[in-house]
Amino acid sequence: MLEVQNLSKRYRGIPAVEDVSFRVRPGEIVGYLGPNGSGKSTTVKIITGILEPSSGHVLFEGRDIQENLTGFRAALGYVPEEAHVYTHLSGLEYLQLVGRLRGIEERPLEERANRLLELLWLRSSRHSPISSYSKGMKQRVLLAAALMHNPRLLIFDEPLSGLDVVSARLFKDLLCELASEGKAILYISHVLEVVEQVCDRVIVLSQGKILADAAPSELTSLMKLSTLENVFAQLVQQQDTKAIASELVNTIRGNA
Repeated sequence: MLEVQNLSKRYRGIPAVEDVSFRVRPGEIVGYLGPNGSGKSTTVKIITGILEPSSGHVLFEGRDIQENLTGFRAALGYVPEEAHVYTHLSGLEYLQLVGRLRGIEERPLEERANRLLELLWLRSSRHSPISSYSKGMKQRVLLAAALMHNPRLLIFDEPLSGLDVVSARLFKDLLCELASEGKAILYISHVLEVVEQVCDRVIVLSQGKILADAAPSELTSLMKLSTLENVFAQLVQQQDTKAIASELVNTIRGNA
């Protein structure tokens, strides 16, 4: 469904993403992982059509998205890392706006918006301005907005940010339900425990290049490590965090 082909993006000659290629098939949840500055955000901006690549292509159902960006976005549901919403609107008004922009007819729009808000525990706040919402509530509004038009492709960028334990559990179950409906899902997160639980494949990115693309169980088995977190740390050559933590404590004690 989604195919990224030899994607590169350079800023003033400096590569942010270099020759990145991968696929996300219908019914598949693919984790896209990497440390800060690895190129994840740049990749997502290119896939969603916000940025144009320096080279390479993004295909959706076999066609370059640049050929019909409006049509592609009609099939895309996207929850960005940062919540940019019209905070003077209520949660219901925001979903109504999104639905109208998506071309949903008024009657099903009203029913769907209210039902989504109810299922995401926002019914009692649906007429309150979003400016009064907590971070987790705003995140749930973004999730509802991404699902309004029943998209075939979903991109979630740090979707658990601000969610409480119950909401996070609901989101994990929702991911699996969406995949079972044939949705293609690209999931960007630093919460590797969740990635390991829900993703069929994980792609590890570092310095703009793909280091690994395999099922979590394959990576842990191949590298003889117990968790995806350990695999990730070894692949991106992270420093010894325990040693650094000890040094930090010694520093504030005045023992440095």
